[in-house]
Amino acid sequence: MADPEKLFKVNVVTPDGLIYSHRSSIIDMRAIDGQRSIMYNHVPLLTPLAIGDVKVKRSREMNQVVDHIAVSGGYIEFSNNVATIIADSAERARNIDVSRAQAAKERAEKRMKEAREKHDERSLERAQIALRRAVNRISVYNSKK
Repeated sequence: MADPEKLFKVNVVTPDGLIYSHRSSIIDMRAIDGQRSIMYNHVPLLTPLAIGDVKVKRSREMNQVVDHIAVSGGYIEFSNNVATIIADSAERARNIDVSRAQAAKERAEKRMKEAREKHDERSLERAQIALRRAVNRISVYNSKK
């Protein structure tokens, strides 16, 4: 008989509430200091996340489906086999409005151009962050295919 699969709980929370809650065998995400993976019984952890794709690999019973979630930073806390991601915004790939993300990308590119022309470093930085968020949402949306 095969060993039972070791699963842990993954929750993703935003100011709008709980947007994701499932059991997982492994999650991959990009922390501000590099790529991280967490499996069952990982040591306790609290680390800030970068704008990126959180990949949640589900159980064998779920055919090891990988759920993709676009997060715009935040934190991940792992203890007692529960991973909790707290983010300002997060969207599952299946819920991303790609045309809205594309429009946000174009707006950010326009704002970057205007900020460069005016030598406005603060506006340029904000536009670059908005661009990274939009590109991340588009990338996560495309990963579901």
